[in-house]
Amino acid sequence: MAHFVKLGIGNKVIQGVVVHNDVATTEQAGIDFLNNLYKTNDVWKQTSYNTYGGEHKLGGTPFRKNFAGLGFKYDQTKDAFIPPRPFTSWTLNEETCLWEAPVAYPDDGQRYSWNETTTSWDVVDNS
Repeated sequence: MAHFVKLGIGNKVIQGVVVHNDVATTEQAGIDFLNNLYKTNDVWKQTSYNTYGGEHKLGGTPFRKNFAGLGFKYDQTKDAFIPPRPFTSWTLNEETCLWEAPVAYPDDGQRYSWNETTTSWDVVDNS
C-alpha cells in the first residue's frame, strides 16, 4: 500500500490516505488518482511508512526522512517531512530531520520527561 498526505498552508500535513499499489504505480499516478477521487487539485506527497530519521526500518531505501503524520511539515529544500517541534529549546538535526533536546536523554534505565523550564530531563515517578 502507498501512503499519501495532503499538504495545506505552509506545507503542513492536514490529511493522510492509503492508496493501493496497483493504483499508485508512481507518486504522480497516486496524486492524480486522489485529485480525481476528491475532485480537487490539492497538493499531495507520498510518504514511506517504514522511514524514520532518514533510515528505512526494513533495510529498504529511506524516503523523505520520516513517515509524515498530521501536523508535520514538508520541507521542499530537504525533500523531507519534519515533525512538529516539541519544545522551543530543541534543535533540528539536519541529517535525520528530527528534533533533538539540548541535553541527551539519560541512559540509566529510568524514565524521564523533558522539563523546558530547566532544559533538563526529570525522572518520572513510577509509583
